[in-house]
Amino acid sequence: DDVESRGLGDVYKRQCFISRSIRPKIFIDEASSSGMARLHWPTTKSTWSFIFTPDGVGIYPVVRYILHKNTFYLNVKINACGNLPEPFTTEKDSLLKRTSPLLFAVIAFIVGLNLRPILASVGPLFSVLQREAGLTATQFSLLTTLPVAMMGLAALCGPWLLARVGAVRGIMFGLLILLVACLLRGFSASPASLMGTALLGGASIGTIQALMPALIKKEYTQTASTVMSLFSTGIMAGAAVAAASAEPLFSWLTLKPTLAMAGLLALLALILWLTLVKHPQGEKTAHETVPLSSSRTGLLLLFFGVGTGAYTLVLAWLPPLYIQAGWSARSSGYMLAWLTLTEVVAGFAVSALIGKFPDRRVPLITVLLLLLAGLLCLVFAPGTTPVLSTLLLGTGIGALFPLALIVTFDHARTPAQAGKLLSKVQGGGYMIAALMPLIAGIVSDSAVSLTSAWLVMSAGVILLIVIALKFKPVVKAQVR
Repeated sequence: DDVESRGLGDVYKRQCFISRSIRPKIFIDEASSSGMARLHWPTTKSTWSFIFTPDGVGIYPVVRYILHKNTFYLNVKINACGNLPEPFTTEKDSLLKRTSPLLFAVIAFIVGLNLRPILASVGPLFSVLQREAGLTATQFSLLTTLPVAMMGLAALCGPWLLARVGAVRGIMFGLLILLVACLLRGFSASPASLMGTALLGGASIGTIQALMPALIKKEYTQTASTVMSLFSTGIMAGAAVAAASAEPLFSWLTLKPTLAMAGLLALLALILWLTLVKHPQGEKTAHETVPLSSSRTGLLLLFFGVGTGAYTLVLAWLPPLYIQAGWSARSSGYMLAWLTLTEVVAGFAVSALIGKFPDRRVPLITVLLLLLAGLLCLVFAPGTTPVLSTLLLGTGIGALFPLALIVTFDHARTPAQAGKLLSKVQGGGYMIAALMPLIAGIVSDSAVSLTSAWLVMSAGVILLIVIALKFKPVVKAQVR
């Protein structure tokens, strides 16, 4: 068939052999200024979309990503030296090219462990922070609201960071800043210091959460959903560890060292990242637009935001709920830890089973109904049904968080699109999610029962069920 090249010089007529591995033999003699080309088969009146990367020897490109119809990008090796045209370039000297998917999944899980301790450790210490730091309920809620809002702002900057800093380097800087934020809490526990480190920690967490999905999408396309689920499961596992250890550490070390202990986990992740993922030179990213309507992007944003709002509300205010019901701080921390461990199990279940559900609506609606039942337990039987509410909330939230990311991920067809779309969804979504703990804090300071906050969240879950019904499977182009 005719091979029509755009931006690559003349039209080359070569016979293309399409097999399962898709290795069309295309010989190109000149470098391209744009790095883009389109394959067109006039006899079938069809145009297919691919991104190719070199297979190591010669100039035979190998398909890397299947995109959508009517856009066909090539990323080809131009000569024996392996030069690649702009804007599609590989990460030079990156050890990711030599890291197995399993090993990288473990690394991503450990990085994820660091993204919630700075938030999850404060809930069980509600009474301590009120007594020793002089925080009101509203100020206490800001220890969750501020970092979540900063996570949203950092996520909106994701494409800019991806283009100018790169995913590998950006995640490294994020871990370093998170380490600094945790250590600063070891020197001061004043309200101003706590708020400042909350902002700093939230910015670093948002940076990592914005860059990691694009990195996963780029390097591990075939297992992206599984690796992404493990990363998000690591996030919840970190919250469980922080919640369970907060009060025991306080009894042993006092407040400031307890708040700083999260830095040890950040230090471990930073060492592993620096050791196993080498500093790339000349890391660049393609600039692409997201082929989604604003209404669909808005639905994804709202879905992620309201769903994450349930997580932030429970994370901040479930321990105080049990403390006000007469539980000890340690017991309330353990209950949050058990709930978070339930989230971890649900996250692993999503990792194992998500491939069986190309239509994401089935698992989405199931977990949303479980979450709604758990919230209603807190509304009608606050503090008296801990086991049932823990199982329902943990399963619902634990499965909903990775599913929300995966559904968003499904709408991205390339790494650049994944980074840009996720930055919008996470950026606006975390802004929405940041409001729920703040609302609960204001309600608590006004001497109104927290039941009002749980009712608002229940209405939000009903809205999510309606939105989930609109998430039909994303149809991707196939080569025949």
